[in-house]
Amino acid sequence: MQTKVHSIHFKADHKLLSFVQERLNKLELYNDKLIKSEVFLKLDKSRDRENKISEIKLLVPGKELFAKKQCKTFEEAVDVTVEALRKQILKEKRK
Repeated sequence: MQTKVHSIHFKADHKLLSFVQERLNKLELYNDKLIKSEVFLKLDKSRDRENKISEIKLLVPGKELFAKKQCKTFEEAVDVTVEALRKQILKEKRK
């Protein structure tokens, strides 16, 4: 699966990018026909502690899946977002 990561309002380090790629690769266990993913990591400018946002668009044949979550860390946000996408993939497979 082809993955593109965009970091908005900050510069993502290699460790974070590897983490994102590792989590997305796990989705291929549930659907081996994933085409492409696009990840947006945003740093919200608010003073709120939960200012890390993860948005992931996942392209599967005939459909585009999307999830967005906001958490305290980017790792937590990516984990929660990938879990939401996993549920969407499983729901699509049941149809």
